[in-house]
Amino acid sequence: MIDRMQAQQEDVRFRILRLLQDNPHLTQRELAGALGISLGKANFCVKALLDKGLIKLHNFKASRNKLAYSYLLTPAGVAEKAALTARFLGRKMAEYEQLKAEIESLKQECDVSPRV
Repeated sequence: MIDRMQAQQEDVRFRILRLLQDNPHLTQRELAGALGISLGKANFCVKALLDKGLIKLHNFKASRNKLAYSYLLTPAGVAEKAALTARFLGRKMAEYEQLKAEIESLKQECDVSPRV
């Protein structure tokens, strides 16, 4: 079982891998905006994914824009994204079940309490 902070870090990693797989040309600024995190945190996370070998950076040498990069998931990155997806889904399903139980409890409370 992972703690809340680890789960949040996994969620960010999962969302970054997911976004980069869908759009490898995102800049770190665009990535930060899409995730609602600071540019510094996005940079830190991208560097960590690069260091772990989960993504690789591809520079378009023929491009006129010398800052044109693409982030590509490596085979290890694809495997990690699949594992993160399963854990993310498990956490979200558990949250859903907890919310559903809380809603049912609140509905029963409303039915039992006297109406004003």
